[in-house]
Amino acid sequence: MNIDKIIELLFNIAPAVIVGTIAYYFFREHVENENKRRHFLLQKDLQKESFPIRLQAYERISLFLERISPSKLLTRVNPTSSNKTDYESLLIATIEQELEHNISQQIYVSDQCWSITLAAKNATIQLIRKAAIKETTDSANKLREVILTHLMENPAPSNAALAFVKQEVSEMW
Repeated sequence: MNIDKIIELLFNIAPAVIVGTIAYYFFREHVENENKRRHFLLQKDLQKESFPIRLQAYERISLFLERISPSKLLTRVNPTSSNKTDYESLLIATIEQELEHNISQQIYVSDQCWSITLAAKNATIQLIRKAAIKETTDSANKLREVILTHLMENPAPSNAALAFVKQEVSEMW
């Protein structure tokens, strides 16, 4: 007799348990979807606001790479004396100062872009140092000449970095 009542009770409770379980999973899925939708909308709004800032960062990185391009650097930064070591130091200090003005841009560009930018800066400094240690380089004007001659035979280190920046920006669209 007790078994019959237990079975009857189970038959009466089973639909309620099934409906309750389905309702639980339905509401859980609904809440998760709603949270994902809110997160998506928040990300979309943030992206809309951050896109111009990121684009400006890429513009500043491009400008930095253009300014440290040896051909442009040599025309912009004139030697203060005929001493090649002083001119070498002046060029390197100018490059480092340019980087300091743009150091915060690394937050808005990809790690790879920033690494390539730093590599271009370092390669440009190496180019200047190698030109300065040549035995034929005995004055600031000769240093300029050696660097420009090197650029006629080889592309500037900043050219590859600039091409990468342009490629990365084109992928943002």
